Amino acid sequence: MKYHPIDKNLFIKNRKNFTAQMKPNSIAVFNSNDIYPISADSMMPFEQHRDIFYLSGVDQEESVLLLFPDAPQEKHREILFLRETNEHIAIWEGTKLTKEKAFETSGIKTAYWLKDLEKIFFEVMTQCETVYVNTNEHYRSNVETETREDRFTKWWKSKYPAHNVAKSNPILQRLRSIKDPVELDLMQTACNITEKGFRRLLSFVKPGVWEYNLEAELLYEFINNRSKGFAYTPIIASGHNANVLHYIENNQQCKEGDLILMDVAAEYANYSSDLSRTIPVSGKYSKRQREVYDAVLRVKNEATKMLVPGTIWADYHVEVGKIMTSELLGLGLLDKADVQNENPDWPAYKKYFMHGTSHHIGLDTHDYGILIEPMQANMVFTVEPGIYIPDEGFGIRIEDDVVIQKEGEPFNLMANIPIQAEEIEELMNQ
Repeated sequence: MKYHPIDKNLFIKNRKNFTAQMKPNSIAVFNSNDIYPISADSMMPFEQHRDIFYLSGVDQEESVLLLFPDAPQEKHREILFLRETNEHIAIWEGTKLTKEKAFETSGIKTAYWLKDLEKIFFEVMTQCETVYVNTNEHYRSNVETETREDRFTKWWKSKYPAHNVAKSNPILQRLRSIKDPVELDLMQTACNITEKGFRRLLSFVKPGVWEYNLEAELLYEFINNRSKGFAYTPIIASGHNANVLHYIENNQQCKEGDLILMDVAAEYANYSSDLSRTIPVSGKYSKRQREVYDAVLRVKNEATKMLVPGTIWADYHVEVGKIMTSELLGLGLLDKADVQNENPDWPAYKKYFMHGTSHHIGLDTHDYGILIEPMQANMVFTVEPGIYIPDEGFGIRIEDDVVIQKEGEPFNLMANIPIQAEEIEELMNQ
């Protein structure tokens, strides 16, 4: 891995928090992701399933974590099953986790090779009553591919049909949404790497560069700072492209007088950051661009203040909508009649700001969190309002990542990344 080793006490604590919420005499199983094929012998780069990583720190394919806090034998209360390494694998693929290294990474003392899984699993299944299934119940989930987790669940259910079934996901949704200080440090590192990439671009952008040139500059800076690269597919949208919310082609030339909306950020140690900035290709915003930019920034600043313990996500978005409506009226994009006659299910402001303002962020860019429950301290949210004006040929989005505090305004993990129009212009023209 490119990232520095993570203190195993984080994963020990995460497992302790998870098992404390399990039913008596139950087990929970977590699988690594598959390595997904492209065609012929080509494979996509491996990305670890965030749940097994959260609970063990294991960042390797073909790994299984089994938790059985009430196991009669102490050695079976936490078990890792690992792909057995050998000289051939070491030569062709590199060193895999040994049992000793797995303990250093996870704090789990008991490790078996995968060939022993069925035998050990039979033993623990004769001793437990309930099995926790690790389903994906994220509110944005839309998965058609059968995962390794899915196959494992099918296998054990067919072999042991009399066991009770419970769900891991509700427990993980709550645990993962509240960040440990170690996690916040990792996310801060991701944000710091993102800052380096953004500052690199400010001295690079000029009329005539291509969107993919900017993507390449960012990737260089990210990887050079121990990141795997982008936390999500980068959006580098110049001119009218910014009005396509998920524009990812990044294949157009940046023209004089246009803006570039960049929604792009680094990961670090599997933790995400999520940044949006909108900068002028020529190094200076036009009068109209600046008016809209400042309006978006005001919405962002006011929205940030509302991210406090006890806030309900849906209510928060209603209030942000009111602030945005006021700004759109001031910009002349809406008039009073638009607001008076609006559809409550799709308010007038949605014509120019059609996406949400905030989402959880952490191990996933759109991270775990139960949105109907009140916000809590140490949750991390994005704040990302935008105004998109196809008729004027530009769109503006501004986004930071903030940590909810017990008291007062959230802590901005991206506070050092230039955001004021004057500072951006000054840095671009140095």
